[in-house]
Amino acid sequence: MHSKLTSSRCIISGTGLFSPTETINNDELVTAFNSHLINQTPDMADEERNKLLSSSAFIEKASGIQSRHVVNKQGIVDSTVMHPVLVERADDELSLQGEMAVAAAKQALKNAGKQAADIDAVIVACSNLQRAYPAIAIEVQAALGIQGFAYDMNVACSSATFGISNAVNSIVAGQAKAVLVINPEICSGHLDFTDRDCHFIFGDACTALVVEHSETVNKTKPAPSFEIVDCQLVTQFSNNIRNNFGFLNRSEENSNPRDKLFMQNGRQVFKEVCPMAAKHIRSQCEQQDLDPSTLKRLWLHQANLSMNELIAKKVLGKAASREQAPVILDQYANTSSAGSIIAFHLHNEGFEAGEFGLICSFGAGYSIGSVLLKAL
Repeated sequence: MHSKLTSSRCIISGTGLFSPTETINNDELVTAFNSHLINQTPDMADEERNKLLSSSAFIEKASGIQSRHVVNKQGIVDSTVMHPVLVERADDELSLQGEMAVAAAKQALKNAGKQAADIDAVIVACSNLQRAYPAIAIEVQAALGIQGFAYDMNVACSSATFGISNAVNSIVAGQAKAVLVINPEICSGHLDFTDRDCHFIFGDACTALVVEHSETVNKTKPAPSFEIVDCQLVTQFSNNIRNNFGFLNRSEENSNPRDKLFMQNGRQVFKEVCPMAAKHIRSQCEQQDLDPSTLKRLWLHQANLSMNELIAKKVLGKAASREQAPVILDQYANTSSAGSIIAFHLHNEGFEAGEFGLICSFGAGYSIGSVLLKAL
């Protein structure tokens, strides 16, 4: 649960981000949703149907989201399809998740001033994996020409922070000196775009970080360095965020197709997770003899603007500015585990040596992972 860095100092030395080129704004998404609803309810009275229609104003008020990147736009905005349309790749081709992961990893390596030969391990940590085996991480390892070991892991929206903690543990244990932690999220693939309550929530992206021993850091690299002071992880079982897709589905009689995609009791999640996350962060800071109000930046999981604003206020003791708690979900939507890392990647400048920031994720499980960082 708690990894103390006593024998080794671990550093985040570089980050990378891959964003799909195609984007969908709220108006486009709403047009597709409403057209689908009208086509599916030809006999419903207009007054009743109007209560079920979506709107851009509703989406932005409920979530703060304005747009999202996706791996395939055409299928999602086609009211007769309403999901990404992808071409299955041959086994000897790089998978879609692998392709995204390699792109983000190459940028992270460049920013860290590293080559593939400098990396000892690859962790692909995300909420949805394209296949069961072989591991996407091993595929990425091979594509990059990295020696050592690689594995996949899934802790839903907290996969990135749990992955960072695992990287730290591998370095402290002497199993590796430098680890790539990669988060390829194709969230549009697990989303029911015909469900008004959630059709707007997710987008696609991939992030990557180089976590390494302090003694191996390239002093001439272009990216800033942050020491990982402390990692804290916690899980608590809840059915309020769930996806029942799995290999046993075909063997289950009377299987419900809807629960094989993302499902959420949003109001309950908000009520329960916000105080949990704020308490988690404050407790971590107190254990490190750090006043949480002095955190220069909070890179929070990007799921919902109201959640982030409330958590940041509870942690800092005041309403946070956008500089203190950066927001990227307006342009990326919820990208699951990648969200907090996108915020960190895009908003890690302006630190003086010794100043603190904190990455925190929270989501299905429930799971909460937080990584306390000190600028070098």
